[in-house]
Amino acid sequence: MRLATRRRIAWVAAAAIGGCSSLDVTNTNAPDIDRVFSQPAAIEQAIGSGYLSCHNAVQDVAIQARNVKADVLLLSLEVYSSGGDRVPIPRGPINSRAGAFNAGSGVDFENLTLGARLSANSVAALDRLTARGGTLGSNAQNLRARAFGFFAVGCHQGWLAMEYDSSAVVTPATPADFVPSFSGAHTVMTAAIAMFDSALAIVADSAAVVQTGGFSLPASWMNDKALSRAEFIRLVRSYRARFRAGVARTPTERQAVNWSAVIADAENGIAADFLVTVSAASGWLGGAVGGTTAPSMVSFYYGMADTSGSYDAWLAKPLEQRSAFLVRTPDRRWPQGTTDAQQRTSSIPAVDLTSRPYIANRAASLDVYAWGLSSYAFNRLAYIRTNANNSGAYPEIIRAEMDLLAAEGYLQTGNITAAAAKIDVTRVGRGQLPALVGVITQLGQPVPGGSGCVPRVPIGPAYTSTRCGDIREAMKWEKRMETALTGHAQWYFDSRGWGDLIANTATEFPVPSTELAARHKPDYALGGGYKSSAAKGTYGF
Repeated sequence: MRLATRRRIAWVAAAAIGGCSSLDVTNTNAPDIDRVFSQPAAIEQAIGSGYLSCHNAVQDVAIQARNVKADVLLLSLEVYSSGGDRVPIPRGPINSRAGAFNAGSGVDFENLTLGARLSANSVAALDRLTARGGTLGSNAQNLRARAFGFFAVGCHQGWLAMEYDSSAVVTPATPADFVPSFSGAHTVMTAAIAMFDSALAIVADSAAVVQTGGFSLPASWMNDKALSRAEFIRLVRSYRARFRAGVARTPTERQAVNWSAVIADAENGIAADFLVTVSAASGWLGGAVGGTTAPSMVSFYYGMADTSGSYDAWLAKPLEQRSAFLVRTPDRRWPQGTTDAQQRTSSIPAVDLTSRPYIANRAASLDVYAWGLSSYAFNRLAYIRTNANNSGAYPEIIRAEMDLLAAEGYLQTGNITAAAAKIDVTRVGRGQLPALVGVITQLGQPVPGGSGCVPRVPIGPAYTSTRCGDIREAMKWEKRMETALTGHAQWYFDSRGWGDLIANTATEFPVPSTELAARHKPDYALGGGYKSSAAKGTYGF
């Protein structure tokens, strides 16, 4: 079924149950939910579209000129652009009220809310079907669909909890005509985790779900990936690890995460990078890598690779006097050389996710903000941007993310040796930096490398010079380098929990004004000195 058709079904289902845009209006033209889901094929098809819906809800920057993804890439400085109100420092607030700069902030809320409702309604319809003796074809097929439906509900609601300060909780048990009140982000995430738990519980009995009609998943459900039962379990556990850690808004909340649970899921998550083939033609979207120009980089965080002293000199200047500088680093994910010309020679466009360097040196262009000047662009996903229709294997979740989530958990629980081993997987294997294993035995100990250590982090109270980071900073450096432009908003969710965002950056988004108006609630703002503003953090930014 085409993406447009899926969206129409989502809108029909939402209207029939009184969705976010029609809470107080009876739509007499909308078909009854029971009639929409009266046929087994329709139920299975709706359930099977759940992951596509969740993926596109956070990746589709083409719905409007922007969405949350576009905003947080700028707010976290994962990428850089001179345009828009999210770029300037000091940071301004994000208002729920629709306007030139806020219209896109509600796109994700709308699509994730509708997607969660459709997935929950689909599972409820399946339960009604089986209760009256019906089937999708076999008991194993019923179980497979039910597990996938719970996973899809959890996926949609998990992203709502990651992005917004509040939203409604729905489950397959929620009556179709019931409009839930808002719950805070952590409550919504608890509900999302419970959906993942339910999905895993259903597939726990392998004998029941691998019979005729059961696993593997239909390839169309996961972008032509016919996942086995074991692969599905690993994917669900990966999402559970990502969401459980990422929902934290502050360092205090991040420390309070159930890290033992995160470690268990991350260690038993995806065994290899989970890639989905994106293209405008297929309907699987990867908007953050759109266009032919590689995303620009700014030096606040990326500059920590530099070992020449140029980053220190950059930090020592007033913000409005900072400009582009040559990054010289032993990290092989960067172009090598002591001149721009040498680095441009080694800036080879990536042909797949494993290509190095990840970063290209190119001519710096003039910019509105001096501190935004850089000769570097993130080029790791060039193999997608340069293809027709922006098509290629998009890194939805990579194994490095799971390794580094486990590493963070080991640091939080005091297992330095295990953390070092996880960090070294990419630190040594991809960056060719000196190993931590056998060298680092405690927190606070500088990473090896001497004056050529990576990363070099700003130090207080002035934050105008740097020193070698410790194992925690090494973990953060690896996470930034390996997950940049993979998944969704990796830097933003990690940086707020680590306390690394620029001061007064919003740590979450407000509910959009259209939803507030339907519920007769006033508009409000977050960030920019209002509620949910990041404190001056680790690096003094």
